[in-house]
Amino acid sequence: MIRYRVPGPTRPSGPWHPALALLVIVLLAPLRAGAVTSWVFIDTVAETLQVVQDNEVKRVFHNIAIGRNGAEVDHHRGDGRTPLGIFRVAWINPDSRFRRFFGLDYPSNREAEDAFRRKLIDFDTYFTIRKAHYFHRLPPQDTALGGHIGIHGLGHASRFLHEHSNWTLGCIALTNEQIDELAKWVSLGTEVVIY
Repeated sequence: MIRYRVPGPTRPSGPWHPALALLVIVLLAPLRAGAVTSWVFIDTVAETLQVVQDNEVKRVFHNIAIGRNGAEVDHHRGDGRTPLGIFRVAWINPDSRFRRFFGLDYPSNREAEDAFRRKLIDFDTYFTIRKAHYFHRLPPQDTALGGHIGIHGLGHASRFLHEHSNWTLGCIALTNEQIDELAKWVSLGTEVVIY
């Protein structure tokens, strides 16, 4: 399928590099060796979502959609970009208007630290985000960094639009059939790597 793309580099700029993505995958593998654990790897350039279980790719979903303005390490409220990084599923809405919604624990500590250093958020906001992650809770979703980032289906949205463009406000979208199948592998705490 041909998709409309925002002009720019073929790989999002920032500290993410193919070697770094491979390193993340290799480093995370031993952590999963003792238990049957699924995790999700999203390649924003190849527009694929992979389910990995016991170091083996179990399923690849093609033709996913990301933020209408691409993907980037720096994500801010309303910029229409999908944030890159390592997250966990923090909440699940099985009755979302997008069919199903797997909400991520965005913003991460890294985003909070960077935003605080650049004076995009104050110390109280920074501390609240750090505390939420420390106690394995959902960080605030209403900061300058944005929130409500997740993986979802189409719901009643246009399948044609999905097949021909990146259309979300920053989330990762799959078809309704794909999100229903993904639900077999995803639960609270599932790790999601967006690259």
